[in-house]
Amino acid sequence: MTKIALFGAGGKMGVRCATNLLRTDFITAPVEVSEAGRTRLKEATGLDCLPAEQALDGATAVILAVPDTHIGRVAAEVVPKVAPGTIIVILDAAAPYAGHLPERADITYFITHPCHPPIYNDEVTPEAKADHFGGIAAKQAIVCALMQGPRDHYATGEQIARAIYAPVMRSHEVTVAQMAMLEPGLSETVAASLMTVMREAMDECVRRSGVSHDCARDFLLGHMNILGAVIFEERVGVFSDACNKAIQYGIPVLMKDDWKRVFDWDEITASIKRIT
Repeated sequence: MTKIALFGAGGKMGVRCATNLLRTDFITAPVEVSEAGRTRLKEATGLDCLPAEQALDGATAVILAVPDTHIGRVAAEVVPKVAPGTIIVILDAAAPYAGHLPERADITYFITHPCHPPIYNDEVTPEAKADHFGGIAAKQAIVCALMQGPRDHYATGEQIARAIYAPVMRSHEVTVAQMAMLEPGLSETVAASLMTVMREAMDECVRRSGVSHDCARDFLLGHMNILGAVIFEERVGVFSDACNKAIQYGIPVLMKDDWKRVFDWDEITASIKRIT
């Protein structure tokens, strides 16, 4: 049975990880510095937190479930204390990509992140339909990267990732750099920004036209559903001539000609530096 030391166990991701690890054969050794976090973990899982040294003793892997802005500091405290061959699991590519992990050649760094449940899915239960984040009842894909360490550690890292993000339907192996382009590049810089603009557009439509909020929301979300299904090839379909003309006019009005530069590596690096 593999012992996992879970740092940040009382935070949002820490509690999620601990809850799912309890459903597996992994032995969970939680560590949490805040009293509120320790109380939160106890109420959610029944687990009591341990001193860091006790949690690390005999641990095969260590999960750092802490915010990007704290990864560097926590890793600097934890990494020197782990045994050679320990797998350090990081839940986001930002800090590793930015170079915030301590150099130590005899340990493994494994990075993993959830894709979250897709918009188009086959979920039927109310619990799964309401699980938009994932890790509770709705199936999701995950991405994993072996940053350093022996190749056979990838399988162990992926097994841990599948446990903390369960239920998992697909696992994609990527590099740390590729994961950094996926997030923040694709998911936050582009998708989150454009969806924020869409919400602002909905509010502006309500303000200018006088339609109700519910009317505008129903209209927009319904159109997002069918438009997205065609654009992302969830179903075969074509847009009307009028829609295609609206797209040809709308993109240059809404987007700068050079907007794809957000995927330039120097832009990705700058974004991650701001985050971390």
